[in-house]
Amino acid sequence: MSVVRRWLPALLVFAAGIALWQFVFSPLAGKFLLPRPSAIVTALWDNHGVLLRAGWYTFKEALGGFLAGSFLAIATALVLARWRRVGEALMPYMIAVNAVPIIAFAPIANAWFGVLNPHSKMAIAGVLCFFPVLVNTLRGLTSVRPESIELMRSYAASQVDVFRRVRIPSALPFIFTGLKVATVLAMIGAIVGDYFGGSINALGVQIENSISLFDFPLGWAAVVVASAFGIAFYLAVSLAERLAVRGAPSTAD
Repeated sequence: MSVVRRWLPALLVFAAGIALWQFVFSPLAGKFLLPRPSAIVTALWDNHGVLLRAGWYTFKEALGGFLAGSFLAIATALVLARWRRVGEALMPYMIAVNAVPIIAFAPIANAWFGVLNPHSKMAIAGVLCFFPVLVNTLRGLTSVRPESIELMRSYAASQVDVFRRVRIPSALPFIFTGLKVATVLAMIGAIVGDYFGGSINALGVQIENSISLFDFPLGWAAVVVASAFGIAFYLAVSLAERLAVRGAPSTAD
């Protein structure tokens, strides 16, 4: 019953939004430019095979970028947390790289790896995932209770033991916060990369082709598929977080 109460307001807002879109916004904007949700559902049903294959193709690109970017971010955060001076020297450059608009990096990645090579989309997704995971992981590794560190030192624990038994377990909630943000950014990066050229099997190419042919219901249906894969990705990481942080030490005072 508590689950129903928690989700009921969100479901009511969703239903109200769909009703307004169907009967108010779409007629005002024009059914051609903003098709009704019913037309989008029809296009999704009629083309579900093609759209699901395209969604899976793009999801694999996003997943590859997510894994690569997150692994590099966590490894970098471990180094920066161990050697603080190195972090102070490198952080301004990492911020500068993160400030580069992804729409400017996408053509460069396509030129490096090839337009049809999925690794170019993985690189774009990886760059987007890197910084939020790095910042959250670094914060978690450096937000440990001082008394926990002093206790480990009283046992003559090595730095490896301090990280393995205290810093990393305490950082898990922060790490998963960054990973959940990265799931969304990975899907965005993979789809944006497709806009600058990609396989006809990719979801971003499907969206671009549908809009260029003025098939707006199909384009919106592809967007729905992209959202569904993104939500599923986010929920999978959330489930992994529940399993991983169970029993993790708290960083609260």
